[in-house]
Order: sequence, then C-alpha cells, then structure tokens
Amino acid sequence: MQQIISVEIILYVSDQEKSMQFYEKLFRVSPDLHVPGMTEFRLSENCKLGLMPNNGIAKILSDKTPHPTTGNGIPRCELYFNVDDVEYEFQHALNIGATLISEIEVRSWNERVCYFADNDGHIIAFAEKIND
Repeated sequence: MQQIISVEIILYVSDQEKSMQFYEKLFRVSPDLHVPGMTEFRLSENCKLGLMPNNGIAKILSDKTPHPTTGNGIPRCELYFNVDDVEYEFQHALNIGATLISEIEVRSWNERVCYFADNDGHIIAFAEKIND
C-alpha cells in the first residue's frame, strides 16, 4: 500500500502514566506527546507508539466491541523490535521490571529473540539477526 505515509501503533492501557513511565524507561527517551488520553513515542522517522487509556478508547468504540478492560493482562499484541544487541536489550528490560516471557533463543526464522510483557500483558520482543 503505497499510500501509507507513516504508522502509529496504539496500545490500550489500564494506567496511562504507569505505561508511559515503563516505555520511557524501555526506550530510554521521553515521549513526544504526553497529554491526558494519549502518549506518543517516536520510534523511527515513520513509526510511533501510542498509549491510550482503556476508558478513552471505550468512549470511541461505544458498545460495538467489548470494553478493553475485559482484555487486561491478556496478550493482545506483540511489539517486535529488531535491535543491534539483543543481550543488552534483554538485560535492560529485566532491569526496568518487564515481565520475562522467554529468554534469548535462536528461533527457526534465523534470529535470536527474547520476549517480555508490559504492565498490561502486551508482548515485547527483541530480535537480532543471526549472521550466516
């Protein structure tokens, strides 16, 4: 789809402030936007990660879907980050209190990958390509 100019991934969170602090530590940068109802981190020139409170999105979704709080703690998405040093990111995630799901392992898709969860159960993966 050539008409896509940029991408923003928005996670629905139970506590915007707590999630902002977690991702601020994880990314080692301050958010570009932090106002009631939305926090945004610029991950690259064309990609942002947004954090929106469950109750905020529930007003938009009205009764068309289940309330997002019914999914708290259930993995609802995965953020997959390709990094230069998977060991460094693994240790950093442990140090800031991310929940370890899977240690660094060589995966069948030729990457070394570890998995964590944030406060709401969203999965975070750090991957490093294996040089052939």
